Amino acid sequence: MKFVQPSAIPLWAALLPLFFLLGALAYNVGWVFGDDAVAGSNQLILLASAFFAAGVAAFFGRRFPDLFDGVANNLREAGKAMIILLLIGALSGTWLVSGVIPTLIAYGVDLLDPSYFLVAAVLFCSVVSMATGSSWSTSATVGIALMGVGQALGFPAPVVAGAVISGAYFGDKLSPFSDTTNLAPAMAGTDLFTHIRYMTITTVPSYLVTLLFFIGYTLWFPVEEANISLSWLNTLRETMNLTPWLLLVPVASLGLMLFRVDALVAVAFGAAAGAVAALWAQPEFVASLAGEGIPAAHAAYAGIVRALYDTVQVPSSDPIVADLLQSKGMGGMLSTVWLIISAMAFGGVMEAAGFLTRITQSLVSLAHSAAGLIGATLATCGLINITAGDQYLAIVVPGRMFKDAYRERGLAPENLSRCLEDSGTVTSALVPWNTCGAYQSATLGVATGEYFVYAVFNWVSPIMSWIIALIGFRIRKLNSQE
Repeated sequence: MKFVQPSAIPLWAALLPLFFLLGALAYNVGWVFGDDAVAGSNQLILLASAFFAAGVAAFFGRRFPDLFDGVANNLREAGKAMIILLLIGALSGTWLVSGVIPTLIAYGVDLLDPSYFLVAAVLFCSVVSMATGSSWSTSATVGIALMGVGQALGFPAPVVAGAVISGAYFGDKLSPFSDTTNLAPAMAGTDLFTHIRYMTITTVPSYLVTLLFFIGYTLWFPVEEANISLSWLNTLRETMNLTPWLLLVPVASLGLMLFRVDALVAVAFGAAAGAVAALWAQPEFVASLAGEGIPAAHAAYAGIVRALYDTVQVPSSDPIVADLLQSKGMGGMLSTVWLIISAMAFGGVMEAAGFLTRITQSLVSLAHSAAGLIGATLATCGLINITAGDQYLAIVVPGRMFKDAYRERGLAPENLSRCLEDSGTVTSALVPWNTCGAYQSATLGVATGEYFVYAVFNWVSPIMSWIIALIGFRIRKLNSQE
């Protein structure tokens, strides 16, 4: 694929599609649709922005087939993510009708006290994501369970989602098993464990700030209000057959991830195991999901299939139980898949047209010190997460563009690799149309804009990285031999 030389593109032209996108989204979300924008209008804005960017690129001599190649490459890279999203919907459905999620909620409420729940959620997700190397897998398993427990204890869903995401991305960022943790040093030109050691300089303070935030929130949030009446718990136990044997399903799924089984396979196994558990533990409820007109001999099959793809809810007169026990299945993930496709279209055009490279080059030219270069890197990673909608591009593009600049300024490559993670990895979950933001929102059932403030680790990390650069702490320089 041939790319336009970035130097041939004026900066205003490269920025024009970005301003068009941000302006249209601000109007669409802020003035018209609000939180409902992710249901379809944001997707249309992204597609319109992609066509607008293509028009600007064509004005500067770019051919539409080449731009479409860029879109196709982006979609190819996001294909696995979209399949995992659909499987997450299926998993949540079978885990609900089997009683896995209700059992996790019941035991979680018994074991976890509101006075330490949020901190425990951060720590637990951190350990799981460190072990699995995946923030996505962490959210899809323990994250779903913790959302139910937290809301049952009376905490707002956005706060619980923020705790889950903060812990999940801490582990993902530092785990040697994480793909981004391996990708960042590869792009910067350093080795994995040097990268991880150097990353602790900014990551540990960010994590401590996160824990202090949730400790403070817990102290501020009255425990009396969190300890709402648990009479609904008896209703839950009467509604479904809850047994500790059901916990084998999430344990087995996590075990596969710990043994480095691909996330797609592990999630598919979890959904299938949930289906088997449902037929064993809740046969009558599964049969009731089949609907009218289905012969009794086929009711079990129809019930399981409906749980995999359709909206299901455990019937209950208790509003708390009815609110907690519902799932949208694979069908509930389709708007998120649509969002990712639209974002990949815009990002593909921006990348293929050379607009992202042109913007990055301008940022590099403005950086006249080590702190300025690090700040430019952090800003570029965040910008690409917004414009390209993909975490990997937010690591690969800045890594490729800033590598020589760091060497020319005498800065060791681990400075760059740390920046790529401090911004590229973690800010991806804060952008609604980014693959990571869309995934976390769909998986946890909370809009990105709602959990943004509470995903403390994700927005503190780039700020902490820049503060440490400004004071010049542990900014390693290349020696004469290097």
